[in-house]
Amino acid sequence: MTNPVAQFEISRDEIARVVARFYAKVRRDPVLGPVFGAHIAPGGWPAHEEKINHFWANAILRERVYEGNPMQVHKAASDVKAAHFAVWLGLFDQVLQEELDEQTARRWSALAHRIGRGFKVGLEMRAAPGAVPNLR
Repeated sequence: MTNPVAQFEISRDEIARVVARFYAKVRRDPVLGPVFGAHIAPGGWPAHEEKINHFWANAILRERVYEGNPMQVHKAASDVKAAHFAVWLGLFDQVLQEELDEQTARRWSALAHRIGRGFKVGLEMRAAPGAVPNLR
C-alpha cells in the first residue's frame, strides 16, 4: 500500500532491519562504538533502536511517532564531535546499500546526509561558544 505523504516507499520492517543492522555495526566500530557505548547501556540498545525506528518513520513516512529533540541530545553529549558524522554516514550508507534496492538506498541516504549536515553544523556551533563556527 502506498503512503501518499511518504518521502519514498519503504516499510516499517525495512526501516527496523536497517536500524538494527546499522547499530550492530556501530557497536563494533572503533570510532563510534565507544561514543555510543558511553551513552547507551548494553541492555538499552533495543529501546534506542525503537526510538530511532520512530525517528525514521517520522522523517520518511511522516507517521508522527517520534518524540524528541535529537539536536539537543547530540549537543548535550560533549563527546559527540562533528567529525563523527562522516563515520556515521559512511556506515549508514554501507548498510543502506546492503539492505535496500538502489533507489530506496539512494533516497534514504540523501535524507540522512541532509540531517547529518544539520547535526554537524549544530555541533560545530557548540564546539566554539561565542566564536564564529567553522562550517567547512
